Amino acid sequence: MAFCASCGAAVEGRFCARCGASVGGGPALGGPAPAGPALGGPAPGGPAPAAPVSPAAGAAATELAENVAGALCYALGILTGILFLVLTPYNQNPRIRFHAFQSILFSLAVMVIWFAFMMLSIALPFPISMVLLMVRLGLSLFWFCLWLYVIFKTYQGDRVSLPVVGAIAQGQAGGGA
Repeated sequence: MAFCASCGAAVEGRFCARCGASVGGGPALGGPAPAGPALGGPAPGGPAPAAPVSPAAGAAATELAENVAGALCYALGILTGILFLVLTPYNQNPRIRFHAFQSILFSLAVMVIWFAFMMLSIALPFPISMVLLMVRLGLSLFWFCLWLYVIFKTYQGDRVSLPVVGAIAQGQAGGGA
């Protein structure tokens, strides 16, 4: 294995990956290996070796942007809302917490209303249950369009507060938006 004469890093190929210097001679070509950082010595005349990257720094680099995380809160409703309330970097951001709570509350409201319509459809006579079916289909289309709208606007960085659940979500998120 060759070592860079400038910084002492191990080199595979003709150029050093760390400093970009050309490697003409070295152990691969029969020359002596310099006492660099790879062998425990100082870098001969080159820049100091880079500090190792900690796992926390790697995790910070992969953190989602606020608008993406907010939009993803709505993706699977209750599941992604709870997920973003549990994950550490996101549960401390009041805007993401707001979107997570609003997603959970919106999903719960839709499920409760859908369940109520189902129970009414079973209990009422057939002609009325068919009317309820049409109303339920219209509401489902409205909820789907509203869901897409909230995801789209949140991804753009806007804050959409739904009429009833938005105020509750704001209170749960801690007041910051």
